[in-house]
Amino acid sequence: MEIIQALIKELGITKWQVEKTIDLIDQGNTIPFIARYRKEVTGSLTDEILRKFYERLLYLRQLKEKKEQVITTIEEQGVMTEALREEINKANTLVQVEDLYRPYRPKRRTKATIAREQGLEPLATVLLLQKMKKSLKEIASPYVNKEKGILTVEEAINGAKNIIAEIVADEAEYRGYIRKQTFNQGILISKIKNKAEKTVFDGYDNYEEPIRKLVGHRILAINRGEKEKVLIVKLQVPEERFIEYLEKKIIMIENEEVETILKEAIADGYKRLIEPSIEREIRNELSEKAEEGAIQVFGKNMAQLLMQAPIKDKKVLALDPAFRTGCKVAMIDGYGRVLDTGVIYPTAPHNKIKEAEIKLKKIINKHHPELIAIGNGTASRETESFAANMLKTISEPIHYVIVNEAGASVYSASKLGTEEFPEYDVALRSAISIGRRIQDPLAELVKIDPKSIGVGQYQHDMNQKKLEVSLAGVVEDCVNKVGIDLNTASKSLLQYIAGISKAIAKNIIIYRKENGAFRTRKDLLKVSKLGPKAYKQCAGFLRISEGKQILDNTGVHPESYKVAENLLKKLNISIKDITSKNISLSKKITDIEKEAKELNVGVPTLEDIIQELEKPGRDPRGDISDQILRMDVLDMKDLKEGMILKGTVRNVIDFGAFVDIGVHQDGLVHISQMVKRYIKHPLEVVSVGDIVEVRVLNIDLEKKRIGLTMLLD
Repeated sequence: MEIIQALIKELGITKWQVEKTIDLIDQGNTIPFIARYRKEVTGSLTDEILRKFYERLLYLRQLKEKKEQVITTIEEQGVMTEALREEINKANTLVQVEDLYRPYRPKRRTKATIAREQGLEPLATVLLLQKMKKSLKEIASPYVNKEKGILTVEEAINGAKNIIAEIVADEAEYRGYIRKQTFNQGILISKIKNKAEKTVFDGYDNYEEPIRKLVGHRILAINRGEKEKVLIVKLQVPEERFIEYLEKKIIMIENEEVETILKEAIADGYKRLIEPSIEREIRNELSEKAEEGAIQVFGKNMAQLLMQAPIKDKKVLALDPAFRTGCKVAMIDGYGRVLDTGVIYPTAPHNKIKEAEIKLKKIINKHHPELIAIGNGTASRETESFAANMLKTISEPIHYVIVNEAGASVYSASKLGTEEFPEYDVALRSAISIGRRIQDPLAELVKIDPKSIGVGQYQHDMNQKKLEVSLAGVVEDCVNKVGIDLNTASKSLLQYIAGISKAIAKNIIIYRKENGAFRTRKDLLKVSKLGPKAYKQCAGFLRISEGKQILDNTGVHPESYKVAENLLKKLNISIKDITSKNISLSKKITDIEKEAKELNVGVPTLEDIIQELEKPGRDPRGDISDQILRMDVLDMKDLKEGMILKGTVRNVIDFGAFVDIGVHQDGLVHISQMVKRYIKHPLEVVSVGDIVEVRVLNIDLEKKRIGLTMLLD
């Protein structure tokens, strides 16, 4: 019940939605399947909300398990009280549970441990109780014990102080207060270690900012500077105020002797134990939140990139530019098959422009490409200049586009790239990948580790497991949202389909090779290791374009075929008509709720079925938008302040967006230069792949930086 209430509060959904969704997850249903085919059960929760739901459910269950474990451990020690049990059960975070468990947790050998072994705990207890009728010397004298290594009264008192310091440091209430006040009142300070050397972290020298105001991208930048041993970072806190707080909590009577001892123990407990521990915890918490924000932005950028519209059925001539090793060429047909390859040397140091022209024109005349795709890496603009000039000399109307080639080299050198194109070398595989990713971004980009696609910030400094899980979820949602052709999909694409593991994806490929194309979705049940449970999860996301059953080429799940057929029958429409005629089913239905009731199906499912029947085989990614680049801007030197250009958004980060305006270096539009109103994040205004109009604000040739603005008036 605790978990259910927490999810209701955090996600703003109803109790029945929480309970039903937990049931679906516990039954082993995947997030894409629940989002798409169990809308009635969840109240149409989106895949994004379901991902958050799943993540929080795991955390809250972990928290519950930790509470039970801590309670059992303390009970076994025989020191559990009802008040402590209640505090543990009321804790909302793992940190709070850890604070409460700290005094009872098995410790490594500390100063306090040694003092306890020497029998000094009763002395520490007496000092803390502050009910002494004798002098401090009289109370401490009996604890002098040469056999135990306590030679003097002072040594006995020092040992007791060590125990008191640890007791103070372990008190959950004190730690909670100091942690909260450190966050609210503390200041993060960073300095450069070696000021003689210029670094990218110069902006963080003598840098100060209140902890509560630190934003994610600054935290990650500072962390990186510290990790690279360029920055020294510390938290500045009101230490005296915290020690004063502890003294007020602990010192109850006026006794100069005892007061001095307790004050020394409290100060030691704070400086030696509490302060460094709280600083670590807060730095970790800041980093985790910054990482979560960066992962979220990375995921949204990734989704925009994957969901860019494909250029279907077009022949593409792909160019992967380079200087010394030459520009790799790959001619690809409308289905992504390689027709021709080669290498040309139109740029420095070779400058074999005429020879390169002859080679390219020969390929163009033979295969008639409709588009030239040029990678945006090294020598891209020089290759673009060559291609633009060459196109002026031919009669065929061929357009060219600059393609973000991030990750192409990773794919080309991977095991997958080798398996897919064993006959081509690494460089040519990269050109093939560039060409294919303009034809179908989703199908090609799933072959690359998401971290290598270049639409994040500080991704290599994050918790790699969290990043991997999050991005895998984004890719999974995108692949299932689009749906894939069962008879042409690669193993990389198949393994992102709900319910399909890497092993099953491999078995699907083997089945195709041995038996030919799938004729119906039901044939999936013949695939090794793909049982009824996996079939239920995956079937609706796999399409068969020329099979026996027309509904197999839609997003209608096999469990709803009877509903779809009954609906068409009621409307007097043949199932064959949905592929040959433009039929608007929604216009023929006047009362969707009544229709759903008669067909014994939920309204959301019926709405989805109608949408699929109206456009079977539809692609939710829509049409490609033309990328626009100025033909006369090919180098940073060509830029002038005030120039107005059109460019493509390549990456969106916390503080702005990087825009490709046709020169080798992307320009930065700072968040303050996007719109005149206040926005929390650039994603409110732009997405990866957007075409935007910008004005050049400033150019720094030495640092290779371009400042842009979207505020044109």
